[in-house]
Amino acid sequence: MCLEDTYPDPSWWMSLNVSIPLILTIYIFTFLTGLPSNLLAFYTFLVKVRQKPTPVDILLLNLTVSDIFLLIFLPFKMVEAASGMEWSLPAFLCPFTNYFYFNSIHISSFFLMAGSVDRYMGVAFPSKYKLRRHPGYAAATSVVFWVVTCAHCSFVYIVQYEVLSPNGTATSNNMSHCYEDFSPTQLQILLPVRLEFFIVLFCLPFTITIFCYVNFVRILVALPNIPARRKQRAVGLAVATLFNFIVCFTPFNLSHVVGFVQNKSPSWRVYALLFSTLNAALDPANFYFSSSAIQTAFANCLATLWYKLSTILAHKRLIRPWSRRTSAYFSFGVNVPISTRIRSLSVSESPRHQGRS
Repeated sequence: MCLEDTYPDPSWWMSLNVSIPLILTIYIFTFLTGLPSNLLAFYTFLVKVRQKPTPVDILLLNLTVSDIFLLIFLPFKMVEAASGMEWSLPAFLCPFTNYFYFNSIHISSFFLMAGSVDRYMGVAFPSKYKLRRHPGYAAATSVVFWVVTCAHCSFVYIVQYEVLSPNGTATSNNMSHCYEDFSPTQLQILLPVRLEFFIVLFCLPFTITIFCYVNFVRILVALPNIPARRKQRAVGLAVATLFNFIVCFTPFNLSHVVGFVQNKSPSWRVYALLFSTLNAALDPANFYFSSSAIQTAFANCLATLWYKLSTILAHKRLIRPWSRRTSAYFSFGVNVPISTRIRSLSVSESPRHQGRS
């Protein structure tokens, strides 16, 4: 198909048969679940980095920041979807929104890769790596990741809004749709750039992550002196990270390859982006397996919410009043056995302790 055939007509979006309710559902779910969990993770990692920074905490803090950027600009994408995938907001918000949106998607793969490398080196070369493991290296690596990703996304922005037409004049994109309608001149540059995105921003980190986590789990499971709980956490961490890569990033990045082969943006690209958007809601699962501080923070947060909910319902006489001692079941921390939690729950609900509450 020639490039001229790829320029969309006015009914282009209608021909895609895009399910607007599905898009809005994914956006709203990601925003409502991802924003509070990422803000909690951001606060937890920020406290840890300020007190006693470790390379993993610095990398995860940056990953959290990238997710928060996506979530902050996600309401603009909601407005776009609610408007029938037409850009009804001010024109300057289109490049601004998509810059942070796509930047957050692409940079996540780098930080997930860096976390896998850190853990693999820690178990494969524990003595040598411990001597060279310094938070400053993680901070410098994070800066490099941000610069590389921002430079890539800036290039796409330039291609869309500043690309020159054959006669040498600047062309402007049709702002009725944001970052979707491209002229043949724009596609000649954009499609090869997207293919480079696929290789550099996806294939490279994905391959390294698979290698590191497969060997990380293999080495850790073979060690006889490692507790079973730690081995389970390692397997859970590897599965959660690889699940993020395969489900959230693969469809969107494959659209780059398909678009390059077909000389046009695939019609299903909008659906592939939904999986990448979900990554902001799934990353907290990676945080949970990566940090005991996050596990404790999530447990304490759930305990606080449950206590407040039970208090409200108790006032309405819907459930039995729940004492503050009962909330200790959740606030013990992740390493406390379930039997200890239940024993505390039984003691706090005894008549003598209820009289003191």
